[in-house]
Amino acid sequence: MSKNRNLWNLLYLILAIVVAAGIWFYVDEHSDRTVSVTVTDIPIEYTNQASLADNGLMLLEGEDSGTDTTMDITFKGKRRHVVQLDRSKIRVTADLSGVTAAGVQTVNVTTSYTDREFNQSNTTIDRQSIYVASVNICELSHKEVELRCELTGNVAEGYSAGKVQLSQTAIAIRGQEEDIDAISYAKVVFDIGKNAKETVTAELDYQFYDADGQIVDASNVHTETGQIQATLPVYVTKELKLKVDFKEAPGARLADMTYSIKPESIMVSGDASVLNNMDSIVLDSFDLLDVTRENTAHSYAILVPDGCENLSGVTKATLEISYPDKTMADVTTQNIQVVNPPVDRTVDILTQELTIRLFGTAEELDDLTGEDVTIVADLSDYAVASGTYMVPVQVEVGSSVGVSGTYQVQIRIPEAEE
Repeated sequence: MSKNRNLWNLLYLILAIVVAAGIWFYVDEHSDRTVSVTVTDIPIEYTNQASLADNGLMLLEGEDSGTDTTMDITFKGKRRHVVQLDRSKIRVTADLSGVTAAGVQTVNVTTSYTDREFNQSNTTIDRQSIYVASVNICELSHKEVELRCELTGNVAEGYSAGKVQLSQTAIAIRGQEEDIDAISYAKVVFDIGKNAKETVTAELDYQFYDADGQIVDASNVHTETGQIQATLPVYVTKELKLKVDFKEAPGARLADMTYSIKPESIMVSGDASVLNNMDSIVLDSFDLLDVTRENTAHSYAILVPDGCENLSGVTKATLEISYPDKTMADVTTQNIQVVNPPVDRTVDILTQELTIRLFGTAEELDDLTGEDVTIVADLSDYAVASGTYMVPVQVEVGSSVGVSGTYQVQIRIPEAEE
């Protein structure tokens, strides 16, 4: 009985607390009663500082600069809103776009909430430690400093590196005289990695250094230069053979000739992406029909790929070529034919035989007779013609034998019947 009474007393107590809390929440929500909370040391964010730099000015910041950096604000509103204020979501800004002269002066400050839960209807500003911010504006000094590059990493065995190429060699800086005077140069660190085998390019940040090589705090120094593009050409050195693009023809085959190219090859250094897939340089094309029995020499300029260097120092190559077994022979044939004659007309071949001059090796020509040579006259262009004509012909002979000169035969075409 006693246990039941104690349980009921506990339930009544909990109910009373809940009812009291509800009444308190209702009264707090619907009454006009407000509370105040003061937030201290809210940082002041100065905007549009770039406009100062455009006018040759800069904002002095720091503890002893004379520029306000923080402020205190007392907020007022209903308890459940005010007590939940997060100082990190309170933003105080001051616009510097209207400042055009040096000296200590004042600019208006603006307060806003980055949390949408708070607005002017439920939370207001009761008072502020300052209503305008004091700013100390000074004139900018400027100079240019050298941009250096520190290279790390290595190129692979058999490769070589060229000179580092930077998108710019100097950086313009602006700031207080004592700040920029401390800066001697700027530097980027370019890591090309391990065993680089091709050209390396990277976008790099830079730092400022004093004359003793120590990094300088450049937080108050202004520059319009972003990242620096650095490129290191990586070269490979290769031996490339020198070649000629020989044009063969019947009776003029490279296998029957003797030739040499001097020098046979050169050493070339260049971008790995260009040379890795190359093993030779083609000097020029050469028609083997122009080769005689006598040795002849032909000179060619050695042109290396763009961006590559000829390490051998030789700029011309010589082709020496001859056809030592070249033989000429005159063969007479009566094997003369026509193709594509005019329709329904019989043509007369007035040329009974034709002597053809052939060339090739002695072995190829020794056994040739007129029966091995065929003369073909194509009458495709004479479909409606009549009369007697000298018609160009094709000489057909073994593919290993060449034909010297051009030939024609006389053909008579009768008139078409009515």
